[in-house]
Amino acid sequence: MVDLEVLEPRAGEVLVRYAATGVCHSDLHVITGALPHPLPVVLGHEGAGVVEAVGPGVTRVRPGDHVLTSYIPSCGLCRFCTIGRPNLCVLRDRPRHLMLDGTTRFRWHGREVYHFLQVSAFSPYAVLLEQGVVPIRRDAPLDVVCLIACGVMAGMGAVLNRAHVAAGSTVAVYGCGGVGLNVIQACRLVGAGRIIAVDVVERKLALAQEFGATHVIDARREDPVARILALTDGWGADYAFEAVGSAQTIEQMVASVRRGGMAVVIGVSPHGTRIAIDPQLLVQERVLTGSSFGGARQRVDLPMLVDLFMEGRIKLRELISRRLGLDEINTAFELLRRGEVARSVIVY
Repeated sequence: MVDLEVLEPRAGEVLVRYAATGVCHSDLHVITGALPHPLPVVLGHEGAGVVEAVGPGVTRVRPGDHVLTSYIPSCGLCRFCTIGRPNLCVLRDRPRHLMLDGTTRFRWHGREVYHFLQVSAFSPYAVLLEQGVVPIRRDAPLDVVCLIACGVMAGMGAVLNRAHVAAGSTVAVYGCGGVGLNVIQACRLVGAGRIIAVDVVERKLALAQEFGATHVIDARREDPVARILALTDGWGADYAFEAVGSAQTIEQMVASVRRGGMAVVIGVSPHGTRIAIDPQLLVQERVLTGSSFGGARQRVDLPMLVDLFMEGRIKLRELISRRLGLDEINTAFELLRRGEVARSVIVY
């Protein structure tokens, strides 16, 4: 643990005092080197907090606002934003280990320390882009709704915004960690008929049933593709989602989908991962696509999910396996490595 200097926010920037942040596999990928990133860096990208100060020209938030972070900023002006795809905003093409002026707001003995996705929630304070924070209602518990800022949005949005899962359909979900569980509960929310959860950890399969899975498959003990085909009389699933990021599970997911069905990749794969897909599967009109931040309309969907939680219509507290202090962050990552948590939350 080190003390960093946090500079004041400049034009178009806000200073956020974090209340809590989730610990995600994307952070772990940087630590292991699976996701190359400039170092040194303050990780963390699933944050919730309170705006402490704003720089010149900021109009979207004010000091005192409760906010969720958006690791994909939305400018509101580019072509992607104006056609309703703000999760693809051109701001994501900028180096997101830096602020827009090409510098950082963290200093360590005078040396610049990089941001992570312009969020850096593993610090009690951070400076973010105005476009990277989304105001939410003040009565929502920040140490719970912080999960919406990545895992919940990524999982539920893939169902609601990308696949548009139809009521009564059959869905297969590969990976029942924090993202996969939110795929499952979104499928339950829209009325999917059969929700088939696949994992290699018994505890995660038990959680999948709590979140709405109707069938579970332990991939250590049986071939998930064969089992899904058996459950669907040889047809395959109408939709399938992959929330692991491995070549094997992506290939299995595609093979699990019926002709004309849809396979959606959500998991972040290690750098350099390649998959092998028989083109005949695509010629038969299977759709292989991906989902980035759940296809979020950030300023609409994040507050909407907060509202759904506050109304008791989606589960969030049940996702939290451990609450830890920042000085226990290495414990959080070890639990993540071992697959023993759905989500750990760092609470400030």
